[in-house]
Amino acid sequence: MMLDFALPACCCHGSPLVHGMTPQQTPLPPPAKRLVLFVADGLRADSLYELNSNSTPPAPYLRSILENNGSWGISHTRVPTESRPGHVALIAGFYEDVSAVAKGWKENPVEFDSVFNESKYTWSWGSPDILPMFAKGATGDHVYTFCYTAESEDFGAQDAAELDMWVFDHVKSFFNSSRSNQTLFSALNEEKVVLFLHLLGIDTNGHAHRPNSREYKENIKKVDEGIKEIALMIDNFYGNDGKTTFILTSDHGMTDWGTHGAGHPSETLTPLIVWGAGVNYPQRVSSQKFEDNLLKEWKLENLKRLDVSQADVAPLMASLIGVPFPLNSVGTLPLEYLNNSAHFKAESMFTNAVQIVEQFKVKMSQKRETTLSFLFTPFKPLSDSEQINYLKKARLYIQQQKYDEAESTVLFYGFAFVGMIIAFFLLIQTCPWTYYIYCLLPVPVWYAVVKELPVIQDLAANLLSHNMVQSVGFIFICILGIEILVFSFFYRSTLTLGLLVFAGWPVITQLWAQAKTNASIWTLLCVLLAIFPLMPVVGREPNIPLVIATGLLTLLISCFSLASLCKTKNKYRNKEDLKVYFYQMLSIALSTYVVSSTHDSLKNKQGLPLLNQIISWMTLVSSSVLPLLSSTFLIQRLFSILLSLMSTYLLLSTGYEALFPLVLSGLMFVWINMEQEALQRYGLSLKPKLAVFNFTYATDITQFRQLHLDDVRRSFFFVFFIVTAFFGTGNIASVNSFDPASVYCFLTVFSPFMMGSLLLLKVVIPFVLVSCAFEAIQVTTQLSSKSLLLLVLVISDIMALHFFFLVKDYGSWLDIGTSISHYVLVMSLTIFMMLMNGLAQLLTTQRLQLSRGTKHHST
Repeated sequence: MMLDFALPACCCHGSPLVHGMTPQQTPLPPPAKRLVLFVADGLRADSLYELNSNSTPPAPYLRSILENNGSWGISHTRVPTESRPGHVALIAGFYEDVSAVAKGWKENPVEFDSVFNESKYTWSWGSPDILPMFAKGATGDHVYTFCYTAESEDFGAQDAAELDMWVFDHVKSFFNSSRSNQTLFSALNEEKVVLFLHLLGIDTNGHAHRPNSREYKENIKKVDEGIKEIALMIDNFYGNDGKTTFILTSDHGMTDWGTHGAGHPSETLTPLIVWGAGVNYPQRVSSQKFEDNLLKEWKLENLKRLDVSQADVAPLMASLIGVPFPLNSVGTLPLEYLNNSAHFKAESMFTNAVQIVEQFKVKMSQKRETTLSFLFTPFKPLSDSEQINYLKKARLYIQQQKYDEAESTVLFYGFAFVGMIIAFFLLIQTCPWTYYIYCLLPVPVWYAVVKELPVIQDLAANLLSHNMVQSVGFIFICILGIEILVFSFFYRSTLTLGLLVFAGWPVITQLWAQAKTNASIWTLLCVLLAIFPLMPVVGREPNIPLVIATGLLTLLISCFSLASLCKTKNKYRNKEDLKVYFYQMLSIALSTYVVSSTHDSLKNKQGLPLLNQIISWMTLVSSSVLPLLSSTFLIQRLFSILLSLMSTYLLLSTGYEALFPLVLSGLMFVWINMEQEALQRYGLSLKPKLAVFNFTYATDITQFRQLHLDDVRRSFFFVFFIVTAFFGTGNIASVNSFDPASVYCFLTVFSPFMMGSLLLLKVVIPFVLVSCAFEAIQVTTQLSSKSLLLLVLVISDIMALHFFFLVKDYGSWLDIGTSISHYVLVMSLTIFMMLMNGLAQLLTTQRLQLSRGTKHHST
């Protein structure tokens, strides 16, 4: 802010703003429920982005956000670079109304629409010179202002940063008071909510002490700390639901001598940092083309800079929370800030275009009415017919999904033609129907691969960016890893060797120093899991006490987890979630009891008790339903899946194999944490709490980042764990590795189909646990499932090709049968993993709502 001087009223011209337009809103669900707008008045772009003389950032928290968790750029303002027109451009989307000169640039003489007006509720804190003008023009009673006194804006005050501390303190008090005010609490939990924090201290210190002063810089640091505290508080208040978007920007900059109002770059270049729901993660690039040399000065050459005009921020905010675009906005939606589907982006741009066309139509109509007919000449490129034509074409393209599928049409017909040629040759040779399946199946598979060609190209480019030694070494390690997987089909002990190598992964990659606790647990669990492939799969004696001990251990872990969940003071939990966990713990306890009771009954020749049989079948049925009733937050849903599957697995266990899914799941949980550490190490993402991630919010989100070589390692880990789950305690290839006693809790009367189905379920349960963990990896690493699955399929196909050359047509029937069964297993594994991926998505993303009256915050 600075002192403004009114010009004579005779200088005033008519307002360019028009009224009578129809509000335009994107029809698709928005990514965010609420938006927090921080406007640091008078903050220059270079003052925020440029490092200090000791190479430390002036605002450490905001620097970490733009480097790891959000998108950034420069917001270009227009003259006059004053506070009121700057805020109008940001929040209403249009630039200075020349008629405001009659009001000394302090308020707009004509009513206007804004994002605040279109919101469900807006709460704002800050200067009495800024906030009232947005509440004044709002329709209805939903824009609330909290201002300090005008006398507080004292250039001679000892510390103008107290103005910003006043804002931060009052926001904290506001949220604290809502916990005892049900009306306010309910309003805060509505959608389309805006929280606006106007921070005037930096501007005041700039006027009083100049932008290069110690006071100005210290004020920036205090604002940075305040924003960090507010962001953390808001995330905790809403249970880290991932539905909050944050924006930090400024209304104008300031000259070195402490003034603003003109068009010097120090006045027109302001920072813009956006993070949270619906916002793209940082995009790393090798080079950028800008006329200025600012990126090098700011040490931000490798992070994509996304510049916008100041008025573009308004449609960005409207799109993120799903409110109509401000009627008078002339801003263009900056698509590169959005992390959403192509459909959402297309619909948002269409809405933006229609909203601007609406203004043009009203303005042209007014011009026609006030101009002599023979002097009025319409703008031909935007005549009524041309407008209709443009909008019809755009709508048609969206309906036909032309935004990302136009190039796949030719590809489809090409592969269809290849398929027809193959079918024709098979037909004229009168081949059996099995030949058709064998020869035609690769056609759709390769069609899917070619459609994802850009993914492969990205990975190849990443590999070639390394030096020759590193590239050759990487390829050698990949081949060695695949060979270990192939050998595991012949020697189960090979899996032990692989798991011991996995145990040393944190040390090899230096993740040990970064996360010692997680790395230690990872190593311990890898060693424990490595024991199972060494255990016998045939001829073993039942060990019911070990099964009971496993049940009690699972129950103990559940109690600790439930107690931890009950202590959390946020909305990760509600009463319905706690009930589900309690039922699952009860199911574990009942399964443990049934195993013990059934064993004792059979040992005493008393048969299978009817009650035990009923409990077993009820447990089996409920295990597929209970996870779908739990919260879809990542850790909670995974834990719920484990409890449900463990209750069934215990009933199917007779010995040491009961421990296998428990140890495997523990390793999967640590794997998810370790991947977070790996992402942070390579600078691909900030390491947020896993509790932030929600399976539901991750669906229909476009790829956040390109493939990295480490993603090949992730895919290999998945395939290795799948093979370990398959051979860990027994496998379908050797039916005699299963003890019929495994199904005695369900039935004792010989029934091959029923017993075989139950044994198959026992084999599938570890697969499901690994697949759900891999689904979580896809969510937390912010990579599309298509990309990672493509790598998985490539690895498994290379294994299948290896086994194809190992198929024998000579020797004993056992050798021939074994070689064929291995090939068929690996070929089936490829399809099976795709099915497991679909099942994992179903188990992790879907939720059944049994009570309509209860409001769930987790989905």
